[in-house]
Amino acid sequence: MVQRVAVIGAGPSGLTSVKACLEEGLEPTCFESSDDIGGLWMFKEVPEPSRASIYRSLTINISKEMMCYSDFPIPADYPNYMHHSKILKYFRMYAEHFKILQHIRFQTSVKKVTQRPDFSRTGQWEVVTKTKDGLEERHIFDAVICCSGHYTYPNLPLKDFPGIETFEGKYFHSWDYKGPEDMHGKRVVVIGIGNSGGDIAVESSKFAEQVFMSTRRGAWVIRQVSDNGVPVDMMYNTRFVHILFQLLPINFFNWFGEKKLNAMYDHTTYALKPKHRLFSQIPVINDDLPLKILSGSVIIKPNVKEICGSTVLFDDGSTVEKVDTIVFATGYNYGFPYLPNNVLYKSGHRVGLYKHVFPPNLEHTTLGVVGFIHALGAIMPQAEMQARWVARVFKGLKKLPSNQTMIKAVDKDTKDIEKNYIVSQLTPLQVDFVSYMDDIAGEIGVRPSLPWLFFTDYQLFKHVFWGPVSSYQYRLMGPGKWDGARKAIFTQFDRMYQPLKSRKEPESSITGRLVKLSLVILGGGAAAYYFHTHHPDAIPTLLSNIRPQAAWR
Repeated sequence: MVQRVAVIGAGPSGLTSVKACLEEGLEPTCFESSDDIGGLWMFKEVPEPSRASIYRSLTINISKEMMCYSDFPIPADYPNYMHHSKILKYFRMYAEHFKILQHIRFQTSVKKVTQRPDFSRTGQWEVVTKTKDGLEERHIFDAVICCSGHYTYPNLPLKDFPGIETFEGKYFHSWDYKGPEDMHGKRVVVIGIGNSGGDIAVESSKFAEQVFMSTRRGAWVIRQVSDNGVPVDMMYNTRFVHILFQLLPINFFNWFGEKKLNAMYDHTTYALKPKHRLFSQIPVINDDLPLKILSGSVIIKPNVKEICGSTVLFDDGSTVEKVDTIVFATGYNYGFPYLPNNVLYKSGHRVGLYKHVFPPNLEHTTLGVVGFIHALGAIMPQAEMQARWVARVFKGLKKLPSNQTMIKAVDKDTKDIEKNYIVSQLTPLQVDFVSYMDDIAGEIGVRPSLPWLFFTDYQLFKHVFWGPVSSYQYRLMGPGKWDGARKAIFTQFDRMYQPLKSRKEPESSITGRLVKLSLVILGGGAAAYYFHTHHPDAIPTLLSNIRPQAAWR
């Protein structure tokens, strides 16, 4: 029976995995190679090995109500789109509130995770760790949760860029970007149009002489600020919209969404229009990029064909000369170097996990992967849902299907992903946010029942159906039910609006209102007197015209 659980990594996925284990009465020990929690949200001037890096100005592109954990709302006075320092503060508050820190061993890296010789009988694992002092330790755990994520190893495909060895300037991966200070007066080429590439191009353009942005496929660019100033994910990530997606053809939504985006700025005119349709790939979220293109600070270019010294040649035959800096915003590779090759099942060109969590080929379901997923939504609520499921499986409260059934499901997922999304070897993890959350919630028994809410709590039903699919919905019922979930749902827009109300309009007093009324009467009387003095017959004539006339006989 599972009791002791190793959790690898104290990022957002690791924190919620420790909490989920504690909720089910398990004994978690979390190993974190760094000296603090937060994973990639922990800013470091010098990037650490095997850790994604963020830049000083990074602000998350998911609104706070859509990224928080399900039973711990982000403070109401925090901005809707938070700077990374605020996100790290939130993680610390979460860890302290649920007493997670005492279960974390900092500055301890995991070197190897292997099955015990008696694994077929016990399902146990041996975990080899190394402390900052170089001390190697061996531990035995009943189960393991891998939370090392998929933004792990920078992808720097130099072989795809002939002549890079002749480049006379400086080139680096976005992993190493910390700020635009070194871009002052430079001519910069940013390769890649993902969210990081867009942010770096926009920020660099404030200092650089000129920024060029190279993209092979183009991208659909959406704004964070939606109609009436509401965060875009709170406006459109609703159950009503999700149901419409199930009922109507996807081509309709591609047409409608692309038309709406092009109404703001035509993607063809801005040289952004991609080869794929809107919902075939996660779009770029950037409010500033179109303005930078419009002002000429950023110039969009096609794929780089060749580099010759300080000259960059593009596929369309155009060139950019005197380039000083090239930034490769070309994504990340992923991997689990501490796991043996035979542990993870391969499906196509991706790691095959049952519902993106469990390896389907093990004798015992005592290994889970949390946070290894990609969707148009924050990782925090998705990882939390996965962790709750993993903890219940480890506890024996939920049984998984047979290995054969899980392998078939994994291979079907691979085909569906390849059919529905534009994927590469770097991004084979994409799912639909609401569908996936509901699916895992169904495994736990916490998926909200719309018919039940309709008949028992209609006011709550309206918020759940028409409002954003925030994580609080998965604490309304079932295991892990939180008494504050209903209130959190009813007040989520209050927390969204609160930081915006930073300037209070002065309230007029009774005296002030009486003075205003007196001035209106005085002004009206003066106008009537002036009009009567200059046109004495006008008012009597007007009154006689509107006086009721005697009926014709």
